[in-house]
Amino acid sequence: MDGSTLVGALVVGLAVGAVGRLVVPGRTAAPVWLTLALGVAAALLGAIVVGLVDTAPGRPAVWPLVVESGFAAAAVVLAVLAAGRPAPGEEPPPRPGARREEGS
Repeated sequence: MDGSTLVGALVVGLAVGAVGRLVVPGRTAAPVWLTLALGVAAALLGAIVVGLVDTAPGRPAVWPLVVESGFAAAAVVLAVLAAGRPAPGEEPPPRPGARREEGS
């Protein structure tokens, strides 16, 4: 595995994590950093799998991208579905650095 494979997996993982986050409407309990991190980790796993399975040099570069994207998409979908949504009536946890409303 060379540097271009790692950079490609990083870009694919970030892109799939971001798109997966944007596709789901409304708020979810999974933070953005988690979907991005899982996308990158799964894309790297896909790159490793392609490196172990594909031994013939000179193949088109599309196949590794498809496998990396598939692994990343599956991980992001599972993370967002497993995290679920905040219960109706419950406020989601405050974002770090958000201002608190002063109670009356």
